[in-house]
Amino acid sequence: MTKPSDALVESLKRRLRARGISYAMLARLIPCSEASVKRMFAQRNFDLRRLDRILEVLDDDLGEVVRDACIARAELQALTAEQEAAIVADPTLFTVAVCALHQLEIEQITTIYRINPAAAVRALLTLDRMGFLTLHPNNFYRLRLSRTFRWLRNGPIVRHFRAHADDFLNHAFDGPGESIGVINVRLSNERRLTLMRRVEELAREYSDSHASDAVLPLVRRHPMSLLVAVRSWEPDFMLRLRRLDNQALAAWLKRTGDDASGAEYAKPRANRARRRQHGSALVRERSGEAGVERRQIIDVSTR
Repeated sequence: MTKPSDALVESLKRRLRARGISYAMLARLIPCSEASVKRMFAQRNFDLRRLDRILEVLDDDLGEVVRDACIARAELQALTAEQEAAIVADPTLFTVAVCALHQLEIEQITTIYRINPAAAVRALLTLDRMGFLTLHPNNFYRLRLSRTFRWLRNGPIVRHFRAHADDFLNHAFDGPGESIGVINVRLSNERRLTLMRRVEELAREYSDSHASDAVLPLVRRHPMSLLVAVRSWEPDFMLRLRRLDNQALAAWLKRTGDDASGAEYAKPRANRARRRQHGSALVRERSGEAGVERRQIIDVSTR
């Protein structure tokens, strides 16, 4: 479950986004430096004076912020594997669940998709029993999902999307807000973890933007899917050319010191630089003509 302090800070961040107030703008209004504002939110460390000033800027009441934070803490973080399997097994239930995530009204669901009202209500009742949402009179519903709600990492729904990855990827990705790219790099474990935190922040920003835009009419909201996949991977065509398997490669790297610290493997580079600096030889040779001397500079450095 989310910590109380985390839920409170997330509630403040949602209110800032809803009012279009950036960290830079908040810094001017408090007032303090933008770096201090970013540090406060990143470390979740506010003194009471700063909290009072933020609430004044938001024109908000601490009680409302706390209530919103408490609701967020009680919301669903994830479904069980059995619940996800039940959703995947029923196309109507799956469609209604996705539409509910997109916060479509029941009339919109039944207009866009070939789902009659009775079937849509049955699906909403099933999702209600799962804790996915709360169904109210007149078929009004409220999602009960946390801002950090995720499908199970290797659960039925993720496996379903993975099985249909070709349908997702067989696209030009040239429309507004669309992008695709593959970046191959080699990174230290420390750098990998740092970048993964930033990727997770980006995913949360997409989720929070979805929640903020839910108040807009449907015509202004477009279905988008964000696929984030990061793994240690070597393409098959490169694996086929491998001389060493993973175990032999790890042993070789350890033996050659390539897994050592930067200070260790900086030495060979420095030595190579010195060889390049002092690696030229002046060669004197006599030409065949009357003692005329020719000078030639030959680079004998190891590159």
